[in-house]
Formats: sequence, C-alpha cells, structure tokens
Amino acid sequence: MAIEQARDEANLRGLAIDFHVADMRQLWNVHQRQFDMIIACDNAIPHLLSDVDILTALEQFYRCTVPGGGCIISVRDYAAMERGGRQFYPRFIHDTDQGRMVLFDVWEFDGDYYDLSIYVVDDNGQAEAQTHVIRGGRYYCVTTETLEKLFRQAGFVEVRTLKDRFFQPLMVAQKA
Repeated sequence: MAIEQARDEANLRGLAIDFHVADMRQLWNVHQRQFDMIIACDNAIPHLLSDVDILTALEQFYRCTVPGGGCIISVRDYAAMERGGRQFYPRFIHDTDQGRMVLFDVWEFDGDYYDLSIYVVDDNGQAEAQTHVIRGGRYYCVTTETLEKLFRQAGFVEVRTLKDRFFQPLMVAQKA
C-alpha cells in the first residue's frame, strides 16, 4: 500500500521514480548498482532482530553506496527510554467528519525486544466506538552506540548520531 501511495505522489508531481520493495539484507541482489545515498528512516532498522542481521543490512547499504556517498537512518533512542513490562504511548486525536479518531501504542517488552500494537479508536459520537488493533511486529531495542559500531564494522567512516534535528535521532555515515 505504501509503495502505491509513493508512486501516486510521484506521478502527481511529474517525477519519474523507480520504486522497489526489498529486504534490507538483500539490497544488492535487488538493485545490483550503487546510489549516492541510502536512507532507512522511521525506525526501520530495529525490525531486524539481531546485531548480525543489522550488520548484514549495513554491509548491503555499504555495497550499494558509491564512494563518497552516504547512509542516513533514523531510530528511536532506546537507551533513553524506559523499558520493561507494558508501556502506553499516546499518538494523537484526529477530528473527522463523523467524530474523531484516537490512536495510541501499547508496547509489550521482553528484554531487549518489544511487540507493538497500534490501537485505532473510531469514535463517531455513538454510545459505542469501534476499535481496531494493528499488530506492528517485533522490534529490537538496539542503541545508537551499538549501531555506530555496526556502521564502522560494515566499512562506513565518519559515523555520527545527530539528536534534536528530527523527531528521532539521525545517524549519518559516509563511505570512504
């Protein structure tokens, strides 16, 4: 669905963009070429559940990056978060023509991992509201410190973590 939306947005703007869906650990097999920049934002990397899988993805990013090119990822700052048990994270309340929509997350922690459920409450002003639950998958609470080490292990240089520039820390790395 997201890829179709991206294609529609590109078409609306008259942009010719070749979109692909690929496993981060298999980028070279899909693209077989290099790019100026590899971008993986909105906490995509922690869907990979081990340092080994993340390193494999970063090695693929490195292979698919031109010399002098770079990689940008954004991740949650897990080192700064309270972890354990069940955590509640409100998202927002959105007014609709029929009432309002309320979204919130519930994270169920299991050590360095958590399972995400996104709750969507559709309140149309009636006595009962409709609730939908989207199971968002399992995440690995990998720290930016660990990611910096994995970037370097994959071959990247000039690895930096930038905080307070985006809603999540941005990690920037360059290929020599």
